[in-house]
Amino acid sequence: MRSDEGYSHALGNRQVQMIAIGGAIGVGLFLGAGGLLQTTGPILVVSYAVAGLAAFFVMRALGELVLYRPTSGSFVDYAAEFVGPWAAFASGWMYWVNWAFTGIAELTAISTYVGLWAPQFPRWGTAIIALAFVLTVNLLSVRLFGELEFWFALLKVLAICAFLVVGLALVVFGTSLGGSTAGAGNLVSHGGFLPNGFPVALMSMQSVIFAYSSIELVGIAAGETRNPEQVMPRAINGVIWRIAVFYVGSVLLLAMVLPWTAYGPGQSPFVTVFTALGAPWAADVMNLIVITAAMSSCNSGLYSTGRILRAMAVKGEAPALAGRIGSRHVPYGGILITASVFVAGIVLYYFVPERAFNIAIAVASLGVITTWGTLLLCQIRLREAAERGLLERPSFRMPGSPYTGRLTLGFLALVVLLMPFADADQRIAFFCLPLLVAAIAAGWRIVDSRRPRPTRSPLSPPPPGGA
Repeated sequence: MRSDEGYSHALGNRQVQMIAIGGAIGVGLFLGAGGLLQTTGPILVVSYAVAGLAAFFVMRALGELVLYRPTSGSFVDYAAEFVGPWAAFASGWMYWVNWAFTGIAELTAISTYVGLWAPQFPRWGTAIIALAFVLTVNLLSVRLFGELEFWFALLKVLAICAFLVVGLALVVFGTSLGGSTAGAGNLVSHGGFLPNGFPVALMSMQSVIFAYSSIELVGIAAGETRNPEQVMPRAINGVIWRIAVFYVGSVLLLAMVLPWTAYGPGQSPFVTVFTALGAPWAADVMNLIVITAAMSSCNSGLYSTGRILRAMAVKGEAPALAGRIGSRHVPYGGILITASVFVAGIVLYYFVPERAFNIAIAVASLGVITTWGTLLLCQIRLREAAERGLLERPSFRMPGSPYTGRLTLGFLALVVLLMPFADADQRIAFFCLPLLVAAIAAGWRIVDSRRPRPTRSPLSPPPPGGA
């Protein structure tokens, strides 16, 4: 059975375009940018630009793979074809780790945002209510998911655009707010452009990478998209300007509107700006929108992991429950498995509310890096297979391949190697890596032993020592 069999191709151009945009705007920007500005200073703008360039190459690699063969199994199916079954197994489960911990981070963020309005309400209760809502949406139908994600993404885009307009006006007119004057001077005052040193800025890359996570979601949506050959290139090509405007532009304006010392990890930096502006109603509106951003990410996490787990369950690489699909063409088994982990994360938040968000995004970033690395490696192998005459490359290609792919892989490896030298939360994530590798290796050994004969894609290179 094919991994995308049983799905309804209900997502149109409008939904896919907004899924692509929504994937490029997440809680990593809406909440995480505040803490990162406080830690690194204005140099964070450069960190976002560098990571954004890596994200662009990842998306172009994904675009070439999607145009070669659209599938809801996305990089899991590509890894099986171009690297080998073990790579599909490892990347699939690391992607699940990414979204499992991303969902925990998003629910933590929702609780933080709602806490600004209802400080006495239990934050774990807020997280449970939010989870119940997005779980219901995902279990009903993909059309409902696509429609909700469209409006969630639209709200995020409008919020960012509103901030860009207001922020630019504040900077151009040199408005005084929060005891300081908006302008380019905030980039170099209060300790300079690099107030805490270059190493600290370098260590921020892991969190910045997390901020770009879920941009690959559009590739998973390709399997349920009408006319992917026409829709997907436009969606993917739009990523580069969204990165430049929404991320780099927003962080640049944040650093100019207020001194970097005005921001902190407990509040969205956009809410901080509107509060300093003396517009509490605008701050409340922005707070509501960042709640929808976090809800959107949870919604997307359940959607994507449900499809990925089903693609693996079809091959016997995930629990049989993950392979079940209902009458509404929804892979409810995989969705329920991920939702159960979200519940476990709410328990983590109950015990360590101050650190749950940072620990969750640090672990999630390992899955993001694995996913991106898999896409880059698969594109390199696709190109090599085309050069051997085994297949024909699509016209929509990765620019600068294979050099851009290899350089981006090197950058991702550097980000991981820097994690043990960063803060305690990143060290916890880094030292979880051997445990994850051991667990995945043991799981693959069990799965592979059940196969009548180990299989290898004709497009993947031969194992060491021959066939």
